Amino acid sequence: MKKPSEKQDGSYGVGDLLGLGSQSVRKNYYPALQERIEELETERNRYKWLFENALHGIFQANLRGGFLACNPAMARICGYASAEDLTQRVIRLREQLFCSSNEFDKIRQELLDEGKLRVRETCLRRVDNTPVHVAITILRRPDLGPEVVEAFVADITERVQARQKLEQLNADLERRVEERTEALQNANVGLRYQIEEREKVERELVVAMEAAREANRSKDKYLAAASHDLLQPLNAARLMISALQDSQLPEQEQRMVHQVHRALEGAEDLLADLLDISKLDQQAMKPDLAYTDVSALAVGLGEEFEAVAANAGLRFRVRTTPVMVKTDQRMLTRIIRNLLSNAFRYTREGGVLLALRTRGDRLCIEVWDTGVGIEAGKLREIFTEFHQLLPQGTGGRQGVGLGLAIVERMVRVLGYDIDVASRPGRGSRFVLTVPMEATQKAQTPPLQGTLPPFSEGFDGARVLVIDNEPAVLESMQLLLERWGCSVTVARSEAQALALLDSGIHPPSVVLADYHLDNHKTGCEAIDGVRRHLDCELPAAIITADRSDDTRQLMRAQYLPILNKPVKPNRLRALLTSLLGSTG
Repeated sequence: MKKPSEKQDGSYGVGDLLGLGSQSVRKNYYPALQERIEELETERNRYKWLFENALHGIFQANLRGGFLACNPAMARICGYASAEDLTQRVIRLREQLFCSSNEFDKIRQELLDEGKLRVRETCLRRVDNTPVHVAITILRRPDLGPEVVEAFVADITERVQARQKLEQLNADLERRVEERTEALQNANVGLRYQIEEREKVERELVVAMEAAREANRSKDKYLAAASHDLLQPLNAARLMISALQDSQLPEQEQRMVHQVHRALEGAEDLLADLLDISKLDQQAMKPDLAYTDVSALAVGLGEEFEAVAANAGLRFRVRTTPVMVKTDQRMLTRIIRNLLSNAFRYTREGGVLLALRTRGDRLCIEVWDTGVGIEAGKLREIFTEFHQLLPQGTGGRQGVGLGLAIVERMVRVLGYDIDVASRPGRGSRFVLTVPMEATQKAQTPPLQGTLPPFSEGFDGARVLVIDNEPAVLESMQLLLERWGCSVTVARSEAQALALLDSGIHPPSVVLADYHLDNHKTGCEAIDGVRRHLDCELPAAIITADRSDDTRQLMRAQYLPILNKPVKPNRLRALLTSLLGSTG
């Protein structure tokens, strides 16, 4: 006996094949189908809105014909009234859209060979037959047709015009230099008694031109040379203000000191960021790879930012796992420090977490915060120069927007990956992924804690400070004495040794500036003190010299280095580490 849904010829209807053969099944299936249709319609509308409101042009076309579809931005770029107008009027891309048929043929052949075309600069034809400069990315869609493509178009007219203007200015400058040189040569023809002067002028002109080119290529060298003189007085002022902050002052004066501290901190961060971004842009910063205890690095940064968290009233946790990686320790430290600074800058309540996690042959360094968060569309913008998440006046210490730009460039130099996820109003998570070598996967012994005598403060710690700047000595002594240290200051190795001969107690640690008077260095001063006391006294170099050569020299001599202007929390962390090593 045939079922009710079966036809007389033995076949079944479409409804039977879809599972709608019975009334009860249809009742259960239709709501789910309707819900799925609504979801697809919502998704379609979202992509339609993005397509129609995109700032860049988007189109789908057949290379042998014209447009299949395009968005309003594409119509604006080509000067048409609407997307429909452009689609209807341009029926041959080769003749009607591209200014050069040969360029179109090359693009078409490349698409047929490679399947895609990445950011090619070309000229498209506007409705009034004038050219418009664009950057175009095209993807071939063989699933839709043998020569169907989808493209993304950006109007770069202003960029091209600026480039042409710059080229013209350079040409004018070269022409003026040539004219000037020729004028000088002609003016000195027949004036034999002025030959030496003329040659001198010509040599100076050549040197000046080469110096100008070199300065343009290596502006970071100029910044590095000027930084030492800028950082020395800034360092003295920063240390003095830090000492004043620990003093008992009236409320108004305390507020003024705090404002000066913020201003100096901003100037220091700006100068350091400018130096680093300049080196990175000029590709003058090369990684100096060495095996690094990332756990110890994280603990040190945790001690450095404890004061920041306390001042902001935020929770701060550091979770580590014993791990060694081959990396540039200074660059990795700067990356994590910038991520932590960014997290604290945009977090008003809650807390910040620094965590190390191993995932197979990779180390994940994560920074979590409960800050303002970042909109999904702006997640990549935060890594551009001078980009700030919050406008001025919304709270928090403002920078100039270079911190994450430096992070992105250093990550690129080291060959690592960085990812960011965020929810506006809930917080953000930055994940730096670092490869680990197979021989370094074994667990390393956990870090030993600092010694009890200096775990809570520096009472009884004897510190010898060697620096040729009186202002720096005075401010460093004032700050360290506020922390409970017994401080001895000297302007040279000879003065330090004389003080030791006079009967003072041997220091627990030595802090020395790198560049001293009479071409002496802090390394030599530290070595002299150690030989005088006949012991490997804990010591560190404090300097405004941020060059790679100096950093490599300090590492070769196993001397920690702290750059000026000295941040009190970093100095405190350094002292804690040095004093802890005395045990």
